Amino acid sequence: MDAPALSLIDVNQFYGIELGAIPVHIAETALWMIDHIMNNRFSREFGQTHVRIPLRIWSRIVQADALETDWGDVLPPDRCSYVLGNPPFGGAKLQSETQREQVRRIAELGSNGGTLDYAAAWFLRAGEYARRGGARIGFVATNSITQGEQVGQLWPEILCRSELEIAFAHRTFAWGSDARGKAHVHVVIIGLEPATAARQDRRLFSYSDLQGEPVESRHASLSPYLMDASGLPDPRMVVRESSQQLSGLPPMVTGSQPIDDGNFIFDAEQRAEFLAKEPRAERFLRPYIGSREHLHGSDRWILALQEATPTEFRSMPKVVSRLRAVRKYRQQSKRSSTLAIAADPAKFNVEVIPAARFLVVPQVTSERRQYVPIGWAQPPAIPSSLVCVVEDATVPLFGLLTSAMHMSWLRHVGGRLESRYRYSIGLVYNTFPAPPCGVTGLTSLEVPARAVLDARSEFGDATLADLYDPDSMPTKLRSAHRDLDRAVDRVYRRKPFDSDRERFQHLLAIYGKRVAPIPAAVSNTGRKRSKPIRK
Repeated sequence: MDAPALSLIDVNQFYGIELGAIPVHIAETALWMIDHIMNNRFSREFGQTHVRIPLRIWSRIVQADALETDWGDVLPPDRCSYVLGNPPFGGAKLQSETQREQVRRIAELGSNGGTLDYAAAWFLRAGEYARRGGARIGFVATNSITQGEQVGQLWPEILCRSELEIAFAHRTFAWGSDARGKAHVHVVIIGLEPATAARQDRRLFSYSDLQGEPVESRHASLSPYLMDASGLPDPRMVVRESSQQLSGLPPMVTGSQPIDDGNFIFDAEQRAEFLAKEPRAERFLRPYIGSREHLHGSDRWILALQEATPTEFRSMPKVVSRLRAVRKYRQQSKRSSTLAIAADPAKFNVEVIPAARFLVVPQVTSERRQYVPIGWAQPPAIPSSLVCVVEDATVPLFGLLTSAMHMSWLRHVGGRLESRYRYSIGLVYNTFPAPPCGVTGLTSLEVPARAVLDARSEFGDATLADLYDPDSMPTKLRSAHRDLDRAVDRVYRRKPFDSDRERFQHLLAIYGKRVAPIPAAVSNTGRKRSKPIRK
């Protein structure tokens, strides 16, 4: 047997694009090193020496910016079998202006493209390249491209514009670690192939331990959320931000935004100092609740002067001085909405001043918590723009939102601030699918939801941050939440849910029935795409 003739892979079959000169040489050297290692292994297996020395074939690594280069000039798309890589990570807020503009231009999403990670541009470039020749794609990427608002922006472009399907995927796992074992980054691996040649059996690798080994499962189709999509009305379906609540739940709004340059807001020391000089202002200083105050119980106050009379203003010169500072600050703004309220400095830019008890949802909360610590506040407190508010909330609605069901939706659909959960009205609350019974059918949640509130009240000296710390959460509160979870699960279906992922799949199926599926030949921006070139 001529064993060397069975070796079908050679260095000259690999093409690449690298930005820096040194990385180009490193890549070339790495190719030759792995070629040599595999040749040695090949020789041992077949008992024949297989070497390529002296070197007569060179690798083809081009020094260029991959986002500014036509990949077809490096290798014609009809000659390419696989596109492989680890696109550079860069969250929207970590990108340079040049990088942000590259992503916007490549995504063709205008200003909306500004929230995409830098890695998204490589997926779009690869998709367009594969559409011209039929190559398969395999990328290691940050897991953020399969979470939150990025899913709705990126994946319709990949699946519809480039007419690809997800062939296999590794769900989130930890990649790399420091000396203390802390993961450097959480990543996913995604394989894509032309829709016309898509296999019937898709492989999904899931990690119960992010630093452990995966468990493989097989499915007829995979969703951009990296889950089984066989039960969805459209496997490519993504959740899109909505300005209206799709299930008839009461409206949720963001709290007050004064735009005051700090002139209206006081901590405890500042409040005491101010009142020592301006005691008549006390009745206008109201508790001001943001995420920190809600979770940790710290105190802030805001000067709310909407109901102050001209006579009262004349009696409070220190207050008037602050109003003048606010007017001057707003007049220097370039935003038309801020300029519009400069003449009325006592008015907030956004005024949410509840007249009755209201529900408070912190916009950012630790990913370690099993539940978002949603709670109640009441006048004279004023919510800040760092929390979301439902003014007409009921105890059953509280129960629905503080359940494992709602948390599942948040984890999969909501965005992240670093690794923390970021609650969004348009993306999380407005799209959240209420159960088939509707809002009026939630009465069965009244008792278990009150049990959660009663369990909290037994620890009156503890903050919500203390109560929902996974290491110190009281057993009674944890038990009350489990009972509430079971009650919420039952209003969705009789059969219990086995996992958080199963809950999300069920919710996504409900959502899919309430929104129109994505047209097969139209991207999420509504632009029709030409048919791919097949070789």
